[in-house]
Amino acid sequence: MNKTVNLISRILMSQIFIIAGIGKIAGYAGTQQYMEAHGLPGALLPLVILLEIGGGAAILLGFLTRFAAWALAAFSIVAALIFHTHFAEYSQQINFMKNLVMAGGLMLLATYGADSLSIDALRKRR
Repeated sequence: MNKTVNLISRILMSQIFIIAGIGKIAGYAGTQQYMEAHGLPGALLPLVILLEIGGGAAILLGFLTRFAAWALAAFSIVAALIFHTHFAEYSQQINFMKNLVMAGGLMLLATYGADSLSIDALRKRR
């Protein structure tokens, strides 16, 4: 049961990052402007997309899971602090808390790993 729950958890955690990364490609100029409006260089956007899609795929497949989970947890906390601290807007409060909850789940995944239904497990067997 644990390996199935681990896999389902990885699927649920990874999808938000993969979809967000793809959305940033589709709305590249708007995302770049949004980042710049918050004081970040728009030139960082390709790295953000790579982290979201690549890290999300790594979590999904269970490949370098602990590393990807730590990276996405840190990214989620930093994104919460930069983009979601305008607490006068309820949606920003929710997004802030959502990012912290995602970071918490990712930190658990980083601690315990991807279990047996993963590329990491296959690599250990070799």
